[in-house]
Amino acid sequence: MPQVDSIRQDVDELMPGLVADRRHLHEHPELGFQEFETAAFVKDRLEQLGVEDIRTGIGVTGVTGLITGTKPGSAKNILVRADMDALPIHEENQVEYKSQNPGVMHACGHDAHTAILLGLARYLSDHKDDFSGTVKLCFQPAEELPPGGAQAMIKEGVLNDPPIEAVFGLHMANNDPVGKIIVGSGPVMAAADGYTITIHGKGGHGAYPHGCIDPVAIGAQIVVALQSIVSRNVDPMDAAVVSNCVFQSGEAFNVIPDTAVLKGTVRTFKLETRDLMEERITKVATDIAEAMGATVTVDYVRGYPPTINDEAMTELAREAGAAAVGAENVISRPPAMGAEDFSYFLEEKPGSYFFVGSKNEEKGFIWGHHHPKFDIDEESMGHGLTAMAMGVLTYLERE
Repeated sequence: MPQVDSIRQDVDELMPGLVADRRHLHEHPELGFQEFETAAFVKDRLEQLGVEDIRTGIGVTGVTGLITGTKPGSAKNILVRADMDALPIHEENQVEYKSQNPGVMHACGHDAHTAILLGLARYLSDHKDDFSGTVKLCFQPAEELPPGGAQAMIKEGVLNDPPIEAVFGLHMANNDPVGKIIVGSGPVMAAADGYTITIHGKGGHGAYPHGCIDPVAIGAQIVVALQSIVSRNVDPMDAAVVSNCVFQSGEAFNVIPDTAVLKGTVRTFKLETRDLMEERITKVATDIAEAMGATVTVDYVRGYPPTINDEAMTELAREAGAAAVGAENVISRPPAMGAEDFSYFLEEKPGSYFFVGSKNEEKGFIWGHHHPKFDIDEESMGHGLTAMAMGVLTYLERE
């Protein structure tokens, strides 16, 4: 395993640059598939470092580059990914690097992910003599905007030329204190699907409901019935979520409308459970509507698949995390119901997606992801970079 003390020392020297890059990105956030200035910033940084084969416009705004070691040995190829996009949230933080784009904010840590990958590029460019093989740097657009940028980049060949054998990614974690690294093998994040149920009834005067087919009453029955799917159709040892988050119908207090629309999200880990949820949601909605004299159309959309880590790659990530922050600070936790389109990379290649604690209550970094006051303890970026550098170099040197 590479010498972690040497890596830590180098990371300490790189930290001012990481912080500066992260704050620049935080100040200039861009939404998914609109990261043109971000991509130009990344390209400029990579060119300054002498990164090879820089390509832009992949999956609209994606950027890649190659760093090849000069040490004799095996020639493995590994991809490291960072997402670049922000969210449609108006920032409420009062900091000098506050978003300058009204209504757009880095409220999930992607600015830190991009800065860390640029830091990895700096580190590897300075240490080509220490490793063999090739590291592909992948700056991805639109993780927050399904169908997402990962799928688009994969379709455009990001896992080829050179042929990628393994993948790594990380995510800041404001639920966990700075100094912790969270790893897990198998499913670590859920599949994220969505549905839209449109109920077609018969409107009329609210004083004469017997002459109508009330889509509001039918929709209420469907919402309640959907909650029974997980408790009565899913194995109790499995996990699933159905949340109906939208119920839209009517405008006047005394008019029964013709239609009602329900929209919700579905989270699962297993393929068979995912299939079951789609089948049961469609049947429950259809049968209730039919029993009450209405018809429905159900549009069920499959989003990101579950994020499933490879066991061997995750053990390597665990070792790298332990070297970075100490074995006692590397923790496991149950799979989360959030979703992540790094899952598409993991469907294609073995890899691991790990989390870096970024919460610090003493400094006021307590707000969760997607909150208008989200911010991180920037010390966490050093831990993330150290762990990622350790993981990448360890993978490349092992037979």
